[in-house]
Amino acid sequence: MVLKTFGWSFAVTALGLVAAVLFGGWTAFGIVAILSILEISLSFDNAVVNAGILKKMNAFWQKIFLTIGILIAVFGMRLVFPVVIVAVSAQLGPIEAVDLALSDKDRYQELVTDAHPAIAAFGGMFLLMIFLDFIFEDRDIKWLGWLERPLAKLGRIDMLSVCIALIILLISAMTFATHAHQHGGAHVDKAETVLLSGIAGLITYMIVGGLSGFFEDKLEEEEEHEHEEEEKAAREGKPRTVVAMAGKAAFFMFLYLEVLDASFSFDGVIGAFAITNDIVLMALGLGIGAMYVRSLTVYLVRQGTLDEYVYLEHGAHYAIGALALILLVTIQYEIPELITGSIGVILIGWSFWSSVRRNKRLAAAEGNADDKTEVTSGV
Repeated sequence: MVLKTFGWSFAVTALGLVAAVLFGGWTAFGIVAILSILEISLSFDNAVVNAGILKKMNAFWQKIFLTIGILIAVFGMRLVFPVVIVAVSAQLGPIEAVDLALSDKDRYQELVTDAHPAIAAFGGMFLLMIFLDFIFEDRDIKWLGWLERPLAKLGRIDMLSVCIALIILLISAMTFATHAHQHGGAHVDKAETVLLSGIAGLITYMIVGGLSGFFEDKLEEEEEHEHEEEEKAAREGKPRTVVAMAGKAAFFMFLYLEVLDASFSFDGVIGAFAITNDIVLMALGLGIGAMYVRSLTVYLVRQGTLDEYVYLEHGAHYAIGALALILLVTIQYEIPELITGSIGVILIGWSFWSSVRRNKRLAAAEGNADDKTEVTSGV
């Protein structure tokens, strides 16, 4: 079962890591491995969400998402998008950007380093908004209850996430400006770049969130309509219209999933800039990670164990929040790649361990309840 589901991912991993060694030696191997783990850890909740919606689709639409969808996710978002970011930020054509990355790495590195404040501010704000919207939402299941309960109460204030994100952006821009002045003021204009790029990241998040919300509302309308049709058909003794449900509702599910998947892919791409500026290593690492996300989605659908490890989504979002702050800090300071890559893995591992402990406690409590029932019955 595992080999059948993850077989392609294992093959892509082997090829990707060999290509990394040939391209840049063992250092490149390490960076690609970290990027793969980062992408998997950041996108685990993506796989969970995907699987939750995907299981409602019929076999045809599942196949469409797992074939066309993965092509968009891997080749569109993980391979093309990093080149576009570099091309736009460094004001180059896409072909020039790729050519420069392969033929003149020193010049490419220089251009990307100059563009890094803009990339970091844009990505940091996008990721920060995802994290803030998550922690300010009141959830039935809480991982770090002492922290999440008061934050959920604060979350009732309208537009709180946007206000906090803008305050953090303003502090980041002012800190960078002060830093520039201390070094002779040669790059004072970068403070303006940080501010504008951060606002662009915020706007992008709100557009993606708006589109996702639109498709989600459409999906809910479809499900409500189908439920009414099903009740009506049951009353009249007619068979329900399965074809219509599979067609129209599944189409909206597919659109919603693509928007959602693109936004999660975007996280990984932006986060990758905190690890490396090399688009070849980025493409290899994110491509490997994307394959595991696809395999994980299939595995979760087939196994039906979506709700077993309930804190994993929390861990993934805390990792996104940590990465957002790291990106904003890298506007001014350099942070080692090992720290950036390992924080997400630690948080995911911690949330998984917490989920396992929770499951054991629940199983023990259920066992005690059964014992009491047996004793009572015996009496």
